[in-house]
Amino acid sequence: MATIEEATQPGGSAEQVAEKGLKSGALGLISSTVIATASVAPAYSLAATLGFVVAIIGLQSPIVCIIAFIPMLFASIGYSELNKADPDCGTTFTWASRAFGPKTGWAGGWGIVAADILVMASLAQVAGAYLFDLFGVTSIGHNPASGWVLLAGVLWIIAMTAICYVGIEVSANFQKLLLGIELVMLMVLSITALVRVGTGHHPATSIPVAAAWFNPLHASFSPFIDGLVLFLFIYWGWDTAVSVNEETADRNHTPGRAAIVSTLLLLVIYLLVTTSVQSFAGIGTKGIGLGNPSNTGDVLSILGSAVFGTSGFGVFLSRLLILMVLSSAAASTQTTILPTARTTLSMAVYGALPKSFSKIHRRYLTPTVSTLIMGGISIALYLVMNFVSHGNVITDAVTCCGIWIAFYYGLTAFACAWYYRKTLTSSARNLWMQGILPLLGGLILYFAGGWSLWEDYDVGTGTSVTTYTVPGLHWHVGGVFVIAFLSALAGVIFFVYLRIAQPAFFRKQTLTRATPTLVPDD
Repeated sequence: MATIEEATQPGGSAEQVAEKGLKSGALGLISSTVIATASVAPAYSLAATLGFVVAIIGLQSPIVCIIAFIPMLFASIGYSELNKADPDCGTTFTWASRAFGPKTGWAGGWGIVAADILVMASLAQVAGAYLFDLFGVTSIGHNPASGWVLLAGVLWIIAMTAICYVGIEVSANFQKLLLGIELVMLMVLSITALVRVGTGHHPATSIPVAAAWFNPLHASFSPFIDGLVLFLFIYWGWDTAVSVNEETADRNHTPGRAAIVSTLLLLVIYLLVTTSVQSFAGIGTKGIGLGNPSNTGDVLSILGSAVFGTSGFGVFLSRLLILMVLSSAAASTQTTILPTARTTLSMAVYGALPKSFSKIHRRYLTPTVSTLIMGGISIALYLVMNFVSHGNVITDAVTCCGIWIAFYYGLTAFACAWYYRKTLTSSARNLWMQGILPLLGGLILYFAGGWSLWEDYDVGTGTSVTTYTVPGLHWHVGGVFVIAFLSALAGVIFFVYLRIAQPAFFRKQTLTRATPTLVPDD
């Protein structure tokens, strides 16, 4: 049951803060950093996305990796600064509501929900396929439309939902094990690949690392932006550390620090893997080349035997690599459910969603209805996407996630600059950390997301795998645009219903702030 307590905000004013009944103090800095990094699922993200990045941008993938890190770092700084003032598990929803009003805040909350639900289909698909690959049943694992893969994916979502249901500490400990396997294997893969290229024991497709890979001027503008949006998806997820802030020790500071540390760690991991894998496999369209359409949706399982060999200890490492991606998908499935359940919990506490979403388990102190509904909707959407276009629409859903990520990360960054705008000039530190850097991050994210959405409206320039023809108008639009439009339309319909059914939140009666730096209450 939620309770209300007074909290002091910058400027000395008091504000009512909802206590939601979550288990406080359950996580420390290490656990929070592990959750943040595991939420991104480095191995899964690379396996599912790197091939598409290379297909779009070619040899410039390493520099895109670096540049995509910049707005993510700036956004994480914004998250950290906002969390210091208001450690609410609603994150973007709560902060944007206080900064810009309930309509904008609700849209930010919907952005989190939409991105998380859309990515669940991809996570389930990868987990289902890799489960069969792990046991050598590649005839099933390499067939994304297989009913067995579909069943495994559904069971996977159910299992991860159950882990999230029974407690945040169980989730955190499980993440430490999974992330440990993941990081070790990524390092082993990368170092082995680079050593083999450097010593001449490499396939004919290999390319020596070159300085030109790190020059953004060697890439065309539109492909560069498309690659940037895909890398936003690869970096996405560190905000989970902030969404569990009410369950963290020193909740005003630890979650923000964990978010920033995880983004820095991810830069090192991604740059190493992207450079080494590209050097070893090359970007050709045949064999193990990253440009081979057959490899695009999963580059790591293809590279395992090529890097480690097909006999002896190499077979063991290849299987361990498959287990790594499987564990990565598990980690990401679990940590996708965590922030969504807590966002909807916060929205329900403040009256922005039906009250049932605010229920907390008496023993486990976790959101019950929010967690179960997240798992249920994810299963339903995965079933639909698996059957549409033989699962190809799942790839477009991943790209669409990048657009929603840019939307709500950028909105949070803007909220930070607006939240502190009255005190930005009080010090050089505040000007940069609370104003300039978050604002720049938000602008970059909105430009990249908007450009990608516009391009996917035109099937001739976008990155969509599927297309759709508008009845009667004969407009041909990309699947990414269609998914973005439908998910936004669902949000608008739900928003209108809630404004009528429970208007208190939208009248600023449940989520307010007394300081004049935010939208004044009517």
